[in-house]
Amino acid sequence: MLLGTVLVLLVLGSAAPASAHAALRASDPEAGSVVETAPRHITLTFTESVGLLDDSFRVYSPDNRRVHLEEPQHAGGASDTARTELPGDLADGTYTVAWRVVSADSHPVSGAFTFSVGAPSPTPPAAPADHAEHPVTKSLYDTGRYLAYIAAALMIGAAAFIGLCRPPDTSPLRPALLIGWWTLLTATLALLVLRAPYENGTSPAAALDLSALTGTLTGRPGLALLTRLALLLLTAAVLVPLARRSAPRTRLAIGTAVSVALALTWAAAEHASAGIQVPAAMTSSVLHLLAMACWLGGLTALLLTLHRAKTPPPPATVARFSRLAFVSVTVLVVTGLYQSWRGLGSWSALTESSYGRTLTAKLAVTVFLLLAAAFSRRWTTLLVTREQAPARVETRVPEPVGAPGGTPEEPVRDGPNRPGTPPPPGHYRRALRRSVLAEVAVAVVVLLITTVLTGTLPARAEAEAAEAPRPQVAGLPGAEAFTIPYDVGTPGGRGTVQIQMDPGRVGENGLQAVVFGPRGALTFVPELGISFTLAAKDIGPIDAKVTDRGGYWATSDLTLPLEGSWTMKLTIRVSELDQVTETRQVEITR
Repeated sequence: MLLGTVLVLLVLGSAAPASAHAALRASDPEAGSVVETAPRHITLTFTESVGLLDDSFRVYSPDNRRVHLEEPQHAGGASDTARTELPGDLADGTYTVAWRVVSADSHPVSGAFTFSVGAPSPTPPAAPADHAEHPVTKSLYDTGRYLAYIAAALMIGAAAFIGLCRPPDTSPLRPALLIGWWTLLTATLALLVLRAPYENGTSPAAALDLSALTGTLTGRPGLALLTRLALLLLTAAVLVPLARRSAPRTRLAIGTAVSVALALTWAAAEHASAGIQVPAAMTSSVLHLLAMACWLGGLTALLLTLHRAKTPPPPATVARFSRLAFVSVTVLVVTGLYQSWRGLGSWSALTESSYGRTLTAKLAVTVFLLLAAAFSRRWTTLLVTREQAPARVETRVPEPVGAPGGTPEEPVRDGPNRPGTPPPPGHYRRALRRSVLAEVAVAVVVLLITTVLTGTLPARAEAEAAEAPRPQVAGLPGAEAFTIPYDVGTPGGRGTVQIQMDPGRVGENGLQAVVFGPRGALTFVPELGISFTLAAKDIGPIDAKVTDRGGYWATSDLTLPLEGSWTMKLTIRVSELDQVTETRQVEITR
């Protein structure tokens, strides 16, 4: 039943979209800008370190031909940048840039923008298809990540239960250790093979390309997976045989070293490896994962011991796990608070960002897990107290004085049917089994939400990207540029419209508007309207009459007769039935 629940949740979880963690902070040339002379490079700056792909940049010329580019590199050795060199003979017109990089925490991120040389093209090239994630590859990769988390928790938790809680019968836990090891090994191999098509957004068949696999092994996520694979093989070939011949303390030391090393392979390739306070975050991440494994994996080990051990575990074993679980929960709370602060950046992000909402869901489910743990701790205390209580001595009811032919004296013993007698130990064991089973079921949900959380853009990084400098028009004195966000009406669905006015003065003006979707790629909208009103002089609204020019909206004959603070009203029809309206104040000078 539990295994079936896990598989269902895995399938449902893998279908959920994952957000990448690096966000574009700035570009040079800036998005939507017009430069007088052709740039020599395209440089992107992100909110965290990124890895580069062979196809990280695709640039399309005004006539929709792909421009030959040099191999992408980090600008000036800065790991949070991506740069490619352009040919020196770029013609005037609008160029489209599509990009794709890999976040420091292993997730690919992509987008597109335009810039113009000299002047915008009358008909700019159509926006290229985004490097979208291949649905099959993404589903397989996400399933591998989920299985790796669960397998690590099972393997580390069962080993910790054996070493720290010392159950007299460990035979029920050996299959759990083997299943955890084999599942983690298989999931790691699958992730390593699928890494190249996952990064490039291609089908699983691309995993057969050996050159792509070689490239994967040079990146941080690939190296982390390769290290995890080596640790698993080393553990099976050397460390386990060595531990069997060693003293209990040596076995515990070997198990601790292997567990910490495995946890580092996650910390080195996910949230903790990028952003602020990386050393502290890496330490916190390792402790968080180990505490999670000792608690949740240990729960599974306790459940197996309670159900399958030839002899019931003594109260001392259950009490030791109760203490281990308490320490683990304390570590989880401390490290979880730190990681939440690091990822959120503000209280409002709890409800206003996808990361915050996912974190809130994890906290809510964790509360249920703690309630189940409280019941388990209560039954553990009662079991220990009951089994450690001294046995009562049999008593005999004396024959009434003067009663002829009294019956033989009958022993009276404590029992479940005797009023005031506590339930037998078996009652507490059955209750403990039920509460531990409930803990394990809720723990599976917590693990799955955790994996979703690692695939969601941290709110702090999202805020940093939103606060990035707005694009400005280069090379056109007096020109103005605006970036206006709009809501498409879906969770996390906020796009932007980049508007350029040339020259932004009294008289005739040119106007260009480019619409970007929630993921930063050029997008199509059925209709876009822009009007101007000067309320102080009771003028307007003046319709700019922008028209679709095949990728952007523009007009060349917008006439604003007076200087002053004009209200620009932007109306975007996001579907055939829905539209949104945004306004922005525009200063028009002489």
